[in-house]
Amino acid sequence: MIPALTPTYNRADLAFERGEGAWLYTTDGRRFLDFAAGIATCSIGHGHPHLVQTIQQQAAKVMHVSNLFRVPQAEKLAQRLVDNSFADSVFFCNSGAEANEGMVKFARRAQALAGHPERTEIICMDGAFHGRTLAMLSATGNPKYLEGFGTPVADFVHVPFNDIEAVKAAIGPRTAAVMLEPIQGESGIKVASTAYLQALRALCDETGVLLALDEVQCGIGRTGKLFAHEWAGITPDVLSSAKGLGGGFPIGAVLATEAVAKGMTAGTHGTTFGGNPLACAAANAVLDVLLAPGFMEQIQARATLLDGLLDDLIKQAPGVFAERRGLGLLIGLRCIPAVGEVQAAAQNAGLLCVTAGDNVLRLVPPLTLTEEDCREAVSRLRKAVLSNSSADTTVLETSL
Repeated sequence: MIPALTPTYNRADLAFERGEGAWLYTTDGRRFLDFAAGIATCSIGHGHPHLVQTIQQQAAKVMHVSNLFRVPQAEKLAQRLVDNSFADSVFFCNSGAEANEGMVKFARRAQALAGHPERTEIICMDGAFHGRTLAMLSATGNPKYLEGFGTPVADFVHVPFNDIEAVKAAIGPRTAAVMLEPIQGESGIKVASTAYLQALRALCDETGVLLALDEVQCGIGRTGKLFAHEWAGITPDVLSSAKGLGGGFPIGAVLATEAVAKGMTAGTHGTTFGGNPLACAAANAVLDVLLAPGFMEQIQARATLLDGLLDDLIKQAPGVFAERRGLGLLIGLRCIPAVGEVQAAAQNAGLLCVTAGDNVLRLVPPLTLTEEDCREAVSRLRKAVLSNSSADTTVLETSL
């Protein structure tokens, strides 16, 4: 018999009943250090008092009214995002996939209203992940995800990541936008180089193609800046956000310049739940924390500490880890044994992590983690992979 809960996930046999900061507690009393954070979503940790209180207070007032009426919480959130980004306007939805769908619509309509209705093609990157809707499966381009779902949606083409010449060759008279993640998360924490992002911005300016950035995973402070593209000193034309924006409460957003957003007039796009008072109150509470003076610098300091500790671990366990990747608190460790084995060993040691492509173990802790959390996480990971008998032999190597 099929279970009542559709079996689309291979779920670990863990059920959590509460969390505090970077820690989660199971229904049977076990304690885990959470370096998965709901897949980079619980940005300010579990049970954050300000977020909890904000959600409780808003839920007791009004949770949902629809976008047939003004939503002051959404207006406030949009203005704060505009004030702290490249954007002039923000559309709210419920998830990263929805935000990416919206971003494609924004780009195509902007091109149409600029006199180029033929510009509908979106150049995407090999190794991308943009979501699970039918269109975003096609934007992602992974044959494994597309299998069994019919003919891919048209007008998504793919080129190698970090290859500016490939993008130049792919741009044609029908190209609307270049769409990419500044850091590819699902395919193995692959970082777009500064030179590549700067060259893309220049190429888009030269050709009239829009630059669309998917910052669903790498944005909202994850890298130590509010958005990852800031490290390259560029701005996109349109950007998608979700995950950490709500701190665990579902919300997505499309941020755009006026030139791109002005075409999205009444009736061109919509959402029932998106931008509701409860979701936007939660996101405003998250921004209260992230935009506080010194908080981004704290993220950068925690990332520097973790980088150093992890680099030492890689030297101690060369038979397990090949390299460290990433930026800020979006960290990948490329493994030599199967990454699933490493993740299972870490979980047995009380550390929750996420797997990614290219045999990479993904570490995406809450942005509020402490120095003690950083040291404890690496200590647990060390215990998971190193044998007690010899520093030159690993637990995992013995099973290879």
